[in-house]
Amino acid sequence: MDINQQKEQFSKAYVRDVASVAGYSIYESDVDDDSVDISIAQTGGNGTTRSPKLDIQLKCTEMNIMQDDGLHYPLKIKNYNDLRGENFLVPRMLVVVLVPDDLDDWLEQTADQLIMKHCGYWKSLRTEPETDNTTSVTVVVSKDYIFNVDSLRNIMQCIGNGGVL
Repeated sequence: MDINQQKEQFSKAYVRDVASVAGYSIYESDVDDDSVDISIAQTGGNGTTRSPKLDIQLKCTEMNIMQDDGLHYPLKIKNYNDLRGENFLVPRMLVVVLVPDDLDDWLEQTADQLIMKHCGYWKSLRTEPETDNTTSVTVVVSKDYIFNVDSLRNIMQCIGNGGVL
């Protein structure tokens, strides 16, 4: 497996772990032709929309994209255009998982704990503007938008209540 495949698998494991602890189901499409790597669903729910869902485009990269105002991730134009827009039935977001430069540092395990380094950050591109760029767009993701159990529960509650991301 090459390093990009390892990053893909690690980012999927990260999102799966967060969703599992939050109590949600995960779905994967056999083919990623619409910039959706993984989907999260809630069974039932107490909101105005039953069984809310969320589609996610996953990216995984080393820490060197972190700047004072957040992560600066160069997203391919296809992914950018597939994630932006306000007319999706199922909301979409980008999750960028940061990992250490050294593959051996991505994971630590003892009898007491399993530590995945570092973490994921999320951003909705729903209201992002069109661009004249032809290859990529640098997306800035706030350091405050950590993809964790609490943020995922809040996101799913927002979707279930008919809110937008």
